[in-house]
Amino acid sequence: MADATLLRTPLYDEHVALGAKIVPFAGYEMPVQYPTGITAEHHAVRRAAGLFDVSHMGEFIVRGERALDFVQHVSTNDAGKVEVGQAQYSSLVNEQGRVLDDLLVYRFADHYMLVVNGANHDKDWAWVSRFADEFGVELTDRSDEIALLALQGPKAQEILARLTETDLESIRYYRFAEGRVDGKAAIISRTGYTGEDGFELYVAAGDAAAIWRRLLETGAEDGLIATGLGCRDSLRLEMGYALYGNDLDEGGSPLEGGLGWIVKMDKGDFVGREALAAEKEAGVKRRLVGFVLKERGFPRHGYPVEVNGELVGEVTSGVLSPTLGIGIGMAYVPASAAKPGTEIGIVIRDKAVPAEVARPPFHKQGTVRS
Repeated sequence: MADATLLRTPLYDEHVALGAKIVPFAGYEMPVQYPTGITAEHHAVRRAAGLFDVSHMGEFIVRGERALDFVQHVSTNDAGKVEVGQAQYSSLVNEQGRVLDDLLVYRFADHYMLVVNGANHDKDWAWVSRFADEFGVELTDRSDEIALLALQGPKAQEILARLTETDLESIRYYRFAEGRVDGKAAIISRTGYTGEDGFELYVAAGDAAAIWRRLLETGAEDGLIATGLGCRDSLRLEMGYALYGNDLDEGGSPLEGGLGWIVKMDKGDFVGREALAAEKEAGVKRRLVGFVLKERGFPRHGYPVEVNGELVGEVTSGVLSPTLGIGIGMAYVPASAAKPGTEIGIVIRDKAVPAEVARPPFHKQGTVRS
């Protein structure tokens, strides 16, 4: 029986009707896979299109004359360079420079929207709320009012174009437009976490189920299917995209996690800047790296990682890549072992399987528009 304390997205009944396997995730009852299976769903996204429910994500609205100053203070990237209609990948860190979450910052004409991971919703809300009075901004949590659908795959634009008059071709990668999908108001964002072209659709919770059904109906002839968390994980891992709770957490910094490119020291002061500057000056002692197994194997989360026979950490994320047919993953290793080509060992069933540090993405033929 489902845990009564778990929440449900507005699409829960749709998942059940489609025969999805429901599991606890980020405090919600979420579909990990449908009867088609994770591998088939993964290939559908790479070759045609898949439709994900990611409504567990949190959406915070920031308004006020100093909204930009507020966003600059709480996030590590330079939000001052974000134009109206653009989204930016960033992170929240504490005063010690440890990662509280990674997030997207959306800039609208009169406000900002922070999109945070569902598992961190309460923590993130409490954190950013601490700074609201200092900057005189109005913070609103709209997470329960907004549903989020991710239409991902090389045929995503072709499918979505049938249900909207918005010029999708003009929406570049990490840009968005406010329009309508099947007659319902929507924020249409060219973003995603699969490595394929696609859109994330922010819609009213009450409109989500109807839009979900219409998309699946409209895209069926193109191979669009409902896709769950299982293939979302394998898809993002083939691209080397970090997952908070696995590859990033409060035990590490964005510099260690390979996210130095979203830490902009020259933008001015922000939470954690001093600690991150000191860490950058001293040099990080460990780094998150990608790796590829040199023999057959499935490198699961938590498996030990060795360098020169010495235990140095654990696999943070791992999978037998459906696209490549080889074991791939990510792990923290000493900075001295982080160079691509370095030999490491992944301990599987008490045997150190040889692996090689590799620079993601592992799958290099994705259709994502850069």
